Amino acid sequence: MTTETTDSSQPTEPRLSGQSRWQQRYDAALAKGLVRTADFTTLSGVQVDPVYGPSGSDEEVAASIPGFERIGWPGEFPFTRGLHATGHRGRPWTIRQFAGFGNAKQTNERYKMILSRGGGGLSVAFDMPTLMGRDSDETLSLGEVGHCGVAIDSAADMEILFKDIDLGEVTTSMTISGPAVPVFCMYIVAAERAGVDPGVLNGTLQTDIFKEYIAQKEWLFEPEPHLRLIGDLMEYCSVNIPAYKPLSVSGYHIREAGSTAAQELAFTLADGFGYVELGLSRGMDVDVFAPGLSFFFDSHLDFFEEIAKFRAARRIWARWMRDTYGAKTDKAQWLRFHTQTAGVSLTAQQPINNVVRTAVQALAAVLGGTNSLHTNALDETLALPTEQSAEVALRTQQVIMEETGVVNVADPLGGSWYVEALTDRIEADAELIFDKIRAMGELGRTAGPDGTLVHPVGPMTSGILRGIEDGWFMSEIADAAFTYQIALEKGEKKVVGVNCHTESVSHELEILRVSHEVEVEQVATLTARKSARDEATVSAAVRHMVQVAGTSQNMVPAMLDAVRAEATLGEICNALREVWGVYREPARF
Repeated sequence: MTTETTDSSQPTEPRLSGQSRWQQRYDAALAKGLVRTADFTTLSGVQVDPVYGPSGSDEEVAASIPGFERIGWPGEFPFTRGLHATGHRGRPWTIRQFAGFGNAKQTNERYKMILSRGGGGLSVAFDMPTLMGRDSDETLSLGEVGHCGVAIDSAADMEILFKDIDLGEVTTSMTISGPAVPVFCMYIVAAERAGVDPGVLNGTLQTDIFKEYIAQKEWLFEPEPHLRLIGDLMEYCSVNIPAYKPLSVSGYHIREAGSTAAQELAFTLADGFGYVELGLSRGMDVDVFAPGLSFFFDSHLDFFEEIAKFRAARRIWARWMRDTYGAKTDKAQWLRFHTQTAGVSLTAQQPINNVVRTAVQALAAVLGGTNSLHTNALDETLALPTEQSAEVALRTQQVIMEETGVVNVADPLGGSWYVEALTDRIEADAELIFDKIRAMGELGRTAGPDGTLVHPVGPMTSGILRGIEDGWFMSEIADAAFTYQIALEKGEKKVVGVNCHTESVSHELEILRVSHEVEVEQVATLTARKSARDEATVSAAVRHMVQVAGTSQNMVPAMLDAVRAEATLGEICNALREVWGVYREPARF
């Protein structure tokens, strides 16, 4: 290896080859005990290496593999092949099963089952009233309490939800957007009452409001108040709960609404860039707050396309964080993501086949380098999962983890001509979409004194808000969904049991049904709690929160005080609706 020199001909340290740099990082992880002690052989007893790739100097590799610097080695910018040199050989993904139904006590029992059978983390599904910031006793909640997730009205419910579960040890994800901040405050208070220091809490909160306007349609206010709450939470967590990721940016619901893989990737990362701009607009240090951002993707049925999507996502995020937003540390450039298998791919016809679909999707997520994973149950297209189907979903991950050998090698598909070509293609498609979004944000903008366009938060954020206002995102997703549906109806795309191989001997499944008694009991419990609390204290805490909402102060401390006083979710959200109003999506024809 030749010695590199500066312009002044002073010798410098020789640059290690990519393989040597990887080896140093791997050896360091090994020395720290970050590599599992396990059998790293095939079923036939063949020893496998931790990673595979081209040997030789960087110059030799560049000559033989054009563009290899965009592929690289695991643990090296742009992280195409993963965040860590060890891959899953160091630490497998977290098994994080999504669950929630009925009341807090019922869901607590399901969580204990998941943890006792090998689940590594929890993911909370909330019912529709909770998702919309409504109490169980409100008229609009009638008939919906506990049906699509767990009903949470106050910190008391959150205490029951995690009873006998150590929140200092278990990481928890919560899938909620509109009322995410008050619900998270209830989580903090539940931890306090259980004797857990909130400062050690770890997990993710799906606070992403952009995707609600784009796809899922579960919002409370106009975008700006939501962004204010998100910014407040980012600031609060960066100081007080550093391990917790207060913002999980969700592409899952965008894909489930009908987008393509490239649209899911681009819209999601654009949303993420918007939140980076939000943090920067508040004067926050990108290297401090960016590690608190995480992502949530769909894993669909086109096996290699999904793998390529995940690899392209890491690469794009790292490059934009470094080159556009000035992130200097690896952790600020890392794209960490959770994956859920594609609920939209499940069929009511021949539902046992859904086990196979889920397994293939889970394997794609693992080979794409997911950090955590939820596998859907076979009966979720019909109802909430039964205990048996939830166990099968859990075991699906465990079979992949324990029996297939895919955890033994970091990025085993790296260097595949097909996978790398797909990765490049999805990245290029995403960049074109970014250009469109930023162009929308420039419409009607005036130039500042220095000649640049003025954006209150940032150029990507301006584009997202304009795209929401104009219905552009919704239109793009609708077009993609329509195109796929036409292909399905023509038989160009095949779905087993739906438009091909429809004959079957399968029988109807026994499904989980949530009794109406759950709603009756939840409302009765809520009524009793309201009667037992100090109303003056509750009213004073809510009034103070509303006062803070009219200032530039961080709202999280005042909201925590309201939650500690046993103010309900509906009371908190309704008080803020009085201040900020409600958002009504414009009619479009």
